[in-house]
Amino acid sequence: MAVASDETTRICNHCDRAIPSLNIDLHYAHCSRNLEKCKVCGDMVPKKHAEEHFLNTHAPVACSLCSETMEREILDIHRGENCPRRIVTCEFCEFPLPAIDLAEHQEFCGNRTELCHLCNRYIRLRERYNHESRCTGIAENNVGSSRNVRAPERERGAQRRQPPEYSRRRLLFTIAITGIAVLLGSLFFQKKTETSQVH
Repeated sequence: MAVASDETTRICNHCDRAIPSLNIDLHYAHCSRNLEKCKVCGDMVPKKHAEEHFLNTHAPVACSLCSETMEREILDIHRGENCPRRIVTCEFCEFPLPAIDLAEHQEFCGNRTELCHLCNRYIRLRERYNHESRCTGIAENNVGSSRNVRAPERERGAQRRQPPEYSRRRLLFTIAITGIAVLLGSLFFQKKTETSQVH
């Protein structure tokens, strides 16, 4: 059974909290001696931990990627969305690189072409998604000689197309296979030299 309380409260001049009137003097003595209001967030913190509270909560911190200084509470957002040195992937080749270099990389990478197997035309990677939705699948005979297709470009002095770069996965696979081959070759060579030294 709850007892109705006619007890009045008073606001503590130090922490601005409502305190029962009978306890206000005792509370104020304890509060003013032990607690301090944070000048940044307004929270009441123990005086002995005020500096620690400021350093852990409000002190500016430097981003470990770009060294920009900011408030601690926005550091995670900065690292995930705004940092120019955060690692992002190219939408065309899925190569990881710093965000600051992404636009230049995608400008080059998006201009590479791939053959559409439905219409038999070379399509720029940046136009691939739109092309796939519009492609009628009617094969055109443009794959043959590039002389007829690119004659106007050659007349304007366009540069030759560079051979396509290998994908990162293919490159890593090739390096791994080469490493295994070298390792096996050296083991085989060691065994061969050991048997020839025994005789």
